[in-house]
Amino acid sequence: MISVVLADDQALIRTAVAELVSHEEGFSVAGQAGNGREAVELVRRTRPDIVLMDIRMPVMDGIQATAAICADPELAGTRIIVLTTFEEDEYVLQALRAGASGFVGKGTEAGDLMNAIRTVHGGDALLSPRATRALIDRYTAPAERAELTAPAALALLTERELEILLLVGRGHANTAIADELVISPHTAKTHVNRMMTKLGAHDRAQLVIIAYESGLLVPGGA
Repeated sequence: MISVVLADDQALIRTAVAELVSHEEGFSVAGQAGNGREAVELVRRTRPDIVLMDIRMPVMDGIQATAAICADPELAGTRIIVLTTFEEDEYVLQALRAGASGFVGKGTEAGDLMNAIRTVHGGDALLSPRATRALIDRYTAPAERAELTAPAALALLTERELEILLLVGRGHANTAIADELVISPHTAKTHVNRMMTKLGAHDRAQLVIIAYESGLLVPGGA
């Protein structure tokens, strides 16, 4: 059973999404919050698998709430999907850097939203097409690219791990990585987990950010 917390300052949206989630087999709603502070407190009480987090909320916004949840080692099992109408690069980057594992628009179809929850619960990062384009566009700008420097921790990665980081940055799941490198999905997952530990990444979404920020992955490159 995948437990979900809904955090949005619009009661109508919370109610609609709660209705959708609660009627999907294998899902349950652990609670609802109307602002970021309530969301953090609710997550600490209920320890859900997934939080659907709005960005613009009173008291504490969704990015601040995401950062608070992801910084708490006792909540390491909780993953956050940012659910918002604001699919702009600054929000994508801030949300992912805060520790979010996914980013989808409020206009997402019901079936796609449930698949997004399953994807993130399964350990993969998820970005909507528009959010992905915004992220890549941000790093395509020469002024931004000139300021990027490789994290020192990147030097700790093996050649194989660097190969896999490139594939993760391109959005490949473990099965696709396994096919590309002719290894088992389990081996691919093991490499990804080791990279997250070495780089201090909360999850695969942050590996994507590191791949771009380090200059390892060049937008538009092969």
